[in-house]
Amino acid sequence: MKPAHPPSGGEAATPAAADLLSGCVHCGLCLEVCPTYQLTGDENNSPRGRLRLWREEADGRLPPDAWTDFYTAECVGCLACETACPGNVPYGAVLERARHAHVAAGRSRPPAILRWAAALAARPPLLQWALWPARALRRWGVLRHRFAFPGRPAVAMSTADYARELVRAHRPAGPRVALLTGCLMESLFREINFATVRVLVENGVQVVVPPAQGCCGAFQEHLGLEGVDALRERNRRAFAGVDVDAIVTNSSGCGLSMQKTMAGAVPVRDVLCFLGDLGPVRRRRGPNAARLHVDLPCHLVHGQRETGIPAAVLDATGYSWQLAPQAHDCCGSGGVYNLQKPENAREILARKSSFLETAAGDPVVLATSNHVCMMQWHSAGVAGLVKRPYRVAHVISLLDPEGPDLGG
Repeated sequence: MKPAHPPSGGEAATPAAADLLSGCVHCGLCLEVCPTYQLTGDENNSPRGRLRLWREEADGRLPPDAWTDFYTAECVGCLACETACPGNVPYGAVLERARHAHVAAGRSRPPAILRWAAALAARPPLLQWALWPARALRRWGVLRHRFAFPGRPAVAMSTADYARELVRAHRPAGPRVALLTGCLMESLFREINFATVRVLVENGVQVVVPPAQGCCGAFQEHLGLEGVDALRERNRRAFAGVDVDAIVTNSSGCGLSMQKTMAGAVPVRDVLCFLGDLGPVRRRRGPNAARLHVDLPCHLVHGQRETGIPAAVLDATGYSWQLAPQAHDCCGSGGVYNLQKPENAREILARKSSFLETAAGDPVVLATSNHVCMMQWHSAGVAGLVKRPYRVAHVISLLDPEGPDLGG
């Protein structure tokens, strides 16, 4: 939301390349899909408004200004504007440059706790050690936090060790994939990684987990911090040397970052889209009234440009399902946006989650394919935005042979 007074900013101009900024023809098609424009009705708080501000700065017609800093920070980074844009303006690339330039010039500064978290994420063993207590509390069902959706992660055993054991026991003979385990996923939501391994192996897929992999860099990219290139280079080395048909991810933000990392080397696929091509084993359910309301992560449909979660995969869960209203719109998580701009994120989520109050199903399940989106959707109930009980689930867990049966 627009503040009463502009925040203070630095003087360095945003070094965005002119060719990236010149493609916008100001047609306005991005306005109807931009969550911050929909919140405020402020032209500057839209993709074409931000592009104009950045271009004015780059051309020297506008000095570095606190309002430009503010509107840059307001962007969720959902990339819906890229899907809507007829001119294929690479808004995400321009935004990444702008964020980095603003931090480098001191025009914006992420909160200390997020800088600390980014430093931990760049050191996966340290992050996993630091979140050991939270992982244990989630397993025991006693962790109470608005972003901590229920789950029972392994506390000590790693996904790499689990995958090695399962592949050795079942000896799948199909395609061979490398799994990106992720930093927060492996450290706190490890049960989703385990479910991913089980589903892949059940479908005949050989799974390897490169031991030298690290953070994909998405966290640092969202914050505009240094170190993204080094993290990507580390993963290039870790994955390029593995003989696989594809790299698979179970988090769309990480998947988009890995696609940038491995461009031209190894295909990077969202695990559900990969399974959709195979035709996954179908779960058999008894009579029940559970209904899946499927939300599509922004970085899957707008970043990776997938049409959505394949219908064959959703059918294979054995449950009735339908796309949630506004399934293609942002939920407000935006990587770390819900931590940096909590009021905006809450209002975006409030509008999108209101349908859950009257949604069909018993239980009602909000199903998606990105753990950060799951955190945001879980917070709707904790914050009282949705008063009716509902469950949040990763679609891979509903394909899991050891996963929950939602009953009726």
